[in-house]
Amino acid sequence: MKNILEEIKIKAKALNKKIVLCEGEDSRVVKAAADATKEGVAQIVLLGDEQAIKKANPDVDLTDVTIVNPLTDEKLPVYNEKLCQLRASKGMTPDQAAKLLADGTYFGAMMLKMGDVDGLVSGACHSTANTLRPGLQIIKTAPGVSSVSSFNLMICPPQGNPYCPDGLVIFADCGLNPTYTSEGLADCAIATANSAKAIAGIDPKVAMLSFSTMGSAKHDNVTLVADAVKIAKEKAPELKLDGELQFDAAIVPSVAKLKAPQSEVAGQANVFIFPDLQAGNIGYKIAERLGGFMAVGPICQGFAKPLNDLSRGCKSEDIVAALAITALQAQL
Repeated sequence: MKNILEEIKIKAKALNKKIVLCEGEDSRVVKAAADATKEGVAQIVLLGDEQAIKKANPDVDLTDVTIVNPLTDEKLPVYNEKLCQLRASKGMTPDQAAKLLADGTYFGAMMLKMGDVDGLVSGACHSTANTLRPGLQIIKTAPGVSSVSSFNLMICPPQGNPYCPDGLVIFADCGLNPTYTSEGLADCAIATANSAKAIAGIDPKVAMLSFSTMGSAKHDNVTLVADAVKIAKEKAPELKLDGELQFDAAIVPSVAKLKAPQSEVAGQANVFIFPDLQAGNIGYKIAERLGGFMAVGPICQGFAKPLNDLSRGCKSEDIVAALAITALQAQL
């Protein structure tokens, strides 16, 4: 079976994007910076004090890794002024901006905002909120997108799966938004389809999941999904997207023929949009633990520029994978 992550790395290498890692104080991040640079996954900017980083990681070869100190960098005045402009409605002062920019993730977000890097990865030793807050305040959502969301690459087990001809499927949202409006769910579906094409290299067939198939049940939760389908089709009529669909109708051809015979997605879906975070989180963990799938993510989407949060339990190879994915998102 093809190695999905290696293919993602190969595609990232061809783009040669510049990605900032915000946590030079973490040895896993430092090793990932070195490994990603050696593999050519991206140009890496590592934030922190160069002497302290090298002293704490004497065996890591940081040749060709750019190390930037957020406390002393020459661009601090420019970033400070811009941050004050961006947060003027909140009464941001230069002193307040200086305190924020001392935080690596805020500094990295300003690098991204100003075009000095193409993407940002953080969160190895900080909370998700610490990564998302500067993203929402500085990078903000992409035009026409009502909210950010997340998705997981679900890579098939080595023995394969008859419902997984591409070697992987995509689940969303499994890690970010507890609840959705119909518009937000539609935006999540469109963003996930675009991510599926750019990152996984698959032709997305998007199933909007529910406990109902094409009106088989009546409930406000079903209506929310059905309305999201209408909005998504209006916003992106070119997408292969349908719903509402039960999971078996979305993935099993024989069930699809019975429950949704007119659908071009039913029975062959490879992108699954769950109606809320509870369902998505439970679903991906069932696939991971009982089905043997490898879950990569959650990966953020919907920001105006690529910004991704790491799990605090991540390994250095997980960070390299996140760097490669972030590089691919920079082409969207």
